[in-house]
Amino acid sequence: MMPKNKSHAIAQNRKASHDYFIEETYEAGIVLQGTEIKSIRAGRVNMKDSFARVERGEVFLHNLHISPYEQGNRYNHEPTRTRKLLLHRRQINKLIGETQQAGYSLVPLKIYIKNGVAKVLIGLGKGKKQYDKREDLKRKQAKREVDRALKDSLR
Repeated sequence: MMPKNKSHAIAQNRKASHDYFIEETYEAGIVLQGTEIKSIRAGRVNMKDSFARVERGEVFLHNLHISPYEQGNRYNHEPTRTRKLLLHRRQINKLIGETQQAGYSLVPLKIYIKNGVAKVLIGLGKGKKQYDKREDLKRKQAKREVDRALKDSLR
């Protein structure tokens, strides 16, 4: 059994760093219902097309797929329902101003359990253009080649 004071990553949005320049990150609680926490602890979460949005002064997470719990029977939940995120009023007000600028989005980066509670790491990201993505791939490949050459030279 895992100690309660550690955080344990359940799911990550690997595509986020490819599609966005992440400028700031925020840790948010997530409002769950029924057996959703059991499914999250079992790792049955998909963040592929999920996004966050500020609506009516609150932050909501859309399209996060949490699979129904097998032993959940009638207490199960709808897998892709909209879930409310818990942030401080100061943070929400800052996000309202930031997301109104052109090109900025709220992107969920990671879901994890911290002190027994489910948390979502959301990032304020600016969308990358196609040429930015190509540039990042070139940089990664060059770094990989340099690392490989250094490793070979040490042998």
